[in-house]
Formats: sequence, C-alpha cells, structure tokens
Amino acid sequence: MSDTQKAMALLIATFDRYAGKEGDKNTLTKGELKELLQSEFGDMLGKASDKKALDSLFKGLDANQDNSVDFNEFTNLVSCITVMCHDHFCKK
Repeated sequence: MSDTQKAMALLIATFDRYAGKEGDKNTLTKGELKELLQSEFGDMLGKASDKKALDSLFKGLDANQDNSVDFNEFTNLVSCITVMCHDHFCKK
C-alpha cells in the first residue's frame, strides 16, 4: 500500500473511531467532534474546550446544516489544516 493509500485509510479509521459514539455511525456530533479535535489535534487548533470556538467551527463544517459533521465535511477540515501546515512549513 502506498503512503497516500495509508493516509486515506488512516483518515477513514480516525473518523470511524469517533463517529457513532453518540448516534449515527456515519456522522460526528458536536461532542464527538470535540473529542476528535482534542485527541487528534491537541492544541493545534486552539482550545477545543472553548465552547464558542467549537460552536463556530462546528457550524462552519456543517455545510448541509443537519447538525452533524459527515465524512465529507470532516475531510474538508483536514484538507484545510493540511494546506495551512504546508504553507507554514514550506514558506521560503
């Protein structure tokens, strides 16, 4: 398996580890997203315990406004963070 395929499998496994603990196994609730952010990103995104910031992030991710974050919406977050890290670490 290539590194890219491994990264894809890891993204899927990470999403699946948190999704469904409080409901639908195909989506993240706000609580599940908070746990994922705290465990997987640490302080990289600021404090996941900041309710106002978490509410704002959740609202921004929930593109279809169904009060949950699906895999597509989750990958948008990961993609944006990855681009920001690339820009930060690759500045010349």
